[in-house]
Amino acid sequence: MAVKIRLSRIGKKSAPVFRVVAIESQKKRDGKFIENLGTYDPVKGVLVQFHEDRVNAWVSKGAIVTDAVKKLQRKRKGA
Repeated sequence: MAVKIRLSRIGKKSAPVFRVVAIESQKKRDGKFIENLGTYDPVKGVLVQFHEDRVNAWVSKGAIVTDAVKKLQRKRKGA
C-alpha cells in the first residue's frame, strides 16, 4: 500500500487542530497512523511543531505528500 503524508483532525468542534501524519492511503482521515510528523493550528495559522527531517525520510521511502501539507511546508520555509 502507498503511504501518504496528510492532515488528521484533532481538537474540538469550533477549535480545529491538525496533525501532520504518515498514514496508509486506504485508512480513514482520523484513523490509525504510522507516525506523527507535526502539528498545525489553523486558527492561529502557525505550525506548532514540524519534523522536516522525518518528512524527508518518508518521501525518500516513496511517501506521497498531499497538497495541504505541501502548502504548510512552503509556508514554513517562507517564514
